[in-house]
Amino acid sequence: MAIKKQRALLTTVVAVIALWGATVSAQDAAGTYKTKCSACHGADGKGETAMGKKFGLKDLASPEVQKMSDDELTTIIADGKDKMPSYKKSLKPDEIKGLVAYIRSLAK
Repeated sequence: MAIKKQRALLTTVVAVIALWGATVSAQDAAGTYKTKCSACHGADGKGETAMGKKFGLKDLASPEVQKMSDDELTTIIADGKDKMPSYKKSLKPDEIKGLVAYIRSLAK
């Protein structure tokens, strides 16, 4: 019986750590978005900022953006597109991956 309790406790601890890590990652991505993206794309991703309107940015929650693959979004963030700058030198691959996940969350 003690072994079952230990396994259950270990499983619970692993689950809590995994959830905590996911929450921290989501918070990191939200912070990165706020500092790197929101000036143009807006806090809600709709692109309704002065810069967003000037450059005709799409709503990041729109079906058009959401249907793009993770690889396509990663490439746009890393390499830039049109007036959007490249972030491959200032963001780590995991940070870019987090931004892609954050963009996906805007559709919810």
